[in-house]
Amino acid sequence: MRKLLSILLVLAMMLALVPAALADGDLEPITLTVFRGDPGDQPYPDNKIYKKIEEEFGVTFEFEFLAGDLDEKLTLMTQDLDDLPDLFDGGNSAEKLIDAGALINLLDYVNPEDTPNLWAHIEPQKNRIITKDEVTGEDVMYIIPNYGLPEGPQIALSVGGPAFFIQKQVLAWGGYPQITTLDEYFDLIEKFLEANPTNADGTPYIGFDILCEDWRRFCLINPVQHLMGHPNDGEVLIDVNSDDYPTETFINRAYAKPYYKKLNEEFQKGIISADTFVMNYDQYIAQLSTGIVLGMFDQAWDFGNATNALLTDKKYENTYVALGLVYDEDDVAGLLPEGWTIEEHYLNGSLPNLDRGFGISVSCECPERIIAMWERMMDEDWQLLFNWGVEGEDYSIVDGRLIMTEEQYANTQDIEWQRHNKARAFFESSPKRQGWILEGDLAGNCWEPGNQNEIVFGLMNDYDKEFLAAYGYSKFADFVNPPIELAPYGEAWQIDKAPIEKDYNDFLNIQDSQLPGVIMANPDDFDAKWDAFVEAINPSCEVYSNFMHEEVLKLVDAYYGK
Repeated sequence: MRKLLSILLVLAMMLALVPAALADGDLEPITLTVFRGDPGDQPYPDNKIYKKIEEEFGVTFEFEFLAGDLDEKLTLMTQDLDDLPDLFDGGNSAEKLIDAGALINLLDYVNPEDTPNLWAHIEPQKNRIITKDEVTGEDVMYIIPNYGLPEGPQIALSVGGPAFFIQKQVLAWGGYPQITTLDEYFDLIEKFLEANPTNADGTPYIGFDILCEDWRRFCLINPVQHLMGHPNDGEVLIDVNSDDYPTETFINRAYAKPYYKKLNEEFQKGIISADTFVMNYDQYIAQLSTGIVLGMFDQAWDFGNATNALLTDKKYENTYVALGLVYDEDDVAGLLPEGWTIEEHYLNGSLPNLDRGFGISVSCECPERIIAMWERMMDEDWQLLFNWGVEGEDYSIVDGRLIMTEEQYANTQDIEWQRHNKARAFFESSPKRQGWILEGDLAGNCWEPGNQNEIVFGLMNDYDKEFLAAYGYSKFADFVNPPIELAPYGEAWQIDKAPIEKDYNDFLNIQDSQLPGVIMANPDDFDAKWDAFVEAINPSCEVYSNFMHEEVLKLVDAYYGK
């Protein structure tokens, strides 16, 4: 009954709010232009989910995916605010869209009365999601987070974020060791390469990749904070045990040097290829997809396409495990901040993906219609369609449990199958339900198939079952510590750096231009190059550290309603 009333309410809203409906009550067909701030694949014309969207909502899509530099693209696109795509995903530079005035305030359309589904979705984290306009002081929300608003207790079956990753076959070859430090990690990769320089096809293995392109420079920069035993705050370390939340950049600190010294040593040994510093993202994913890269620091979602390609090819031994590496305290003796201790924290609490996802542009002529569509899509039937597919075709319900056959689940990981059968380009950036289904006949199931027990464990391939058994683990998250409580400020990487744009860009550009050279330096020149790097970046680090400290304190005050 509740579901029926919800559907009737939304239909009433759509008829009331959406102009240009046809005389028979059907919505006028429209095409929404969509920009995604990431590379992607166009869905095929016969895609069944997009067909269903067109049937119910009268909406078709024209997708444009990122090609080239994201910041340059967004700067170019926002020069004319009258000619923007209807739906805009600015990726990791979404703040540029907000600062340019390219997005509408969604709170003009989203509220408890008119959009109860969307409001219920954001309400638990509204103190983080809804902010104040610095000029007018009004409440604003330009983007509904696309991820990070799960329902029910946190599900931690694997690592979806940052970590040092290593191929399962390397750990298996090494006798399933416990790897906790950087030295142990590279030592095992070196020994594997010495014994196995090529794969079965004769292609040489690559020991360690470093992705440096554009905003994905986090693969080059961020490892230090995790080696220091801290979760992901982007480019700063924050002492959450102090009421004042002391904040500092880490890239210019003495405790960062041992990491880059280690990379320098591995480069000299040939474990790291010079090509890694000039690879673009597509080349990086293509390389990982072949199974020849043994290790890298990255975030699991960032190389998901490569993982799917390996699974499709049944190269299970070439897929990756996330390891929670930290410094051996002997490596940073005397270098740690006062009172600092190292304890591995690679998993943080659930976090809304602030300013990541779709915003509606100021040039869109039908924002009410998009909002009404999103509201309806938050209902159970549409969320199941996006996540699980078509019942009886892509999954089944048996005794109240959502299940898939091995073939059905394998399909969901096949990129070509997705282009015919998933609305990935739209759904990835749209508001969505995650975590546990808490109400109705399906309560106790998971919204996402990848979290469902019957799939995670029931359909796990034999290689992974034997691999976990060798470690005595039940899930891949067991390789890292359990999630810690999310800090009141969230995660600091989400803070908009626009107020210090010049200094922040200097901070990034110096790292981009000098760190690869530090890593590739002749060992005799390493210390001098490191010192020159630190001297060059110190001024922007000081500005950035002070700014981030002020912004962290503002977020803490907002969280506590001060």
